[in-house]
Amino acid sequence: MNITEQSVNGVTVLRADGRIDSGNAAQFEAALLSAIAAEGTRLVVDMEQLSYISSAGLRCLLVAAKAARAKRGAIALSAMAPHIREVFDVSGFSSLFEIHADAAAAVAALGG
Repeated sequence: MNITEQSVNGVTVLRADGRIDSGNAAQFEAALLSAIAAEGTRLVVDMEQLSYISSAGLRCLLVAAKAARAKRGAIALSAMAPHIREVFDVSGFSSLFEIHADAAAAVAALGG
C-alpha cells in the first residue's frame, strides 16, 4: 500500500493504492489520523487505486470518522471500484460515509 496526501482547495485528499489489510492497517490509520489532526479538517479518501480493503481497513475509517466528528471535521470517500463498494454495501459502511464518484466531486461536496 502506498499513501499520498495533497491539499485541494483547502480539503485534504488522501490517496491509498494497493491493498489495505491487517498487515498495513496501522499505517493507514496513522495517515488518516495525521490528516485530521487539525480542528475542522475536511478529508477525502480517494480509493481509485485501491484494490482491496479488509475489515481492519474499515475499522481504521471508523476510527478516523469518529476523530473527525470530535474535531468538527468531515470525511468523504471517493472513486471506489465496484468490488470495494460491495464491501461497503454488505458491511453497512455505505450508510456511514458520503461516497462520491471521484475525488473532485468529494472535494466539492466538502466545500472545497
